[in-house]
Amino acid sequence: MSTLRMAAVSARFGRDLEEDFRHIEQLIKQADADGVQLLALPEACLGGYLLSLDGTGAAEDPGPPPLDVDGPEIRRLAGLAGEMTVITGYCEAGADGRRYNSAVCVNGDGVLGNHRKVHQPLSEDASYSSGDGFHAFDTPVGRIGMLICYDKAFPEAARTLALDGAEIGVCISAWPGSRTNAAADLAQDRWKRRFDLFDRARALENQIVWVSANQAGSFGSLRFVGSAKVVEPGGEVLADTGVSPGMAVAELDVAGSLETARRFMGHLRDRRPDAYLHTAGAINA
Repeated sequence: MSTLRMAAVSARFGRDLEEDFRHIEQLIKQADADGVQLLALPEACLGGYLLSLDGTGAAEDPGPPPLDVDGPEIRRLAGLAGEMTVITGYCEAGADGRRYNSAVCVNGDGVLGNHRKVHQPLSEDASYSSGDGFHAFDTPVGRIGMLICYDKAFPEAARTLALDGAEIGVCISAWPGSRTNAAADLAQDRWKRRFDLFDRARALENQIVWVSANQAGSFGSLRFVGSAKVVEPGGEVLADTGVSPGMAVAELDVAGSLETARRFMGHLRDRRPDAYLHTAGAINA
């Protein structure tokens, strides 16, 4: 049995890149001291997220700085990661001149994987272009698939990663609380409940390990729900930060847990794609 110690972070990040890097360095040192091998940091760690999701404040705010996936900032991140596998969010400067809301996976050897957010909520498409696919990739800690925030609301996204062999799904988010009828107690917020339900459902339906990081605190008009967590393939939460900043740490035999979960009821094995084709496109018909 070989276990993997993994952690998901709930924390606040803003526009000041130097401050963001100082925070990331502290978190990596904390995780390293706890023996963590895989660390997931939130969406938009490098430069912060948007001030709102309805477009307000955009005229006064230049937004997060666009960074090259092969540029000095990502190399700096890789240097901080060292032997640890670290996933974080940033604004990617595409070769086509567009900006993408992206997740990058690094260790001391450099970039292991990159994902551009595909699904965009509300007015996010005014600031970012959309990615066009999902894929898993091999790392020293196992085969990983990455999603960003709203991506996890779509079962097809996580299922695509699982079918591509992902053992661990890592979803990094800047998931806020509800904009209407907001709960005074963030722990009771309906968007927080949805965040948690999606995490558990995506793990269970694909029978994979699920690592979910999220922003915490407030930024602009947004109040983030935190709730970073690690979920095992049966949908049970192994560690959770709650709505406060923190680090959810769990240790698991990934291969063994996948084998146990899939031994009798294998959701990927028992699929019937031939039956699903009959309803494809029905909603848009």
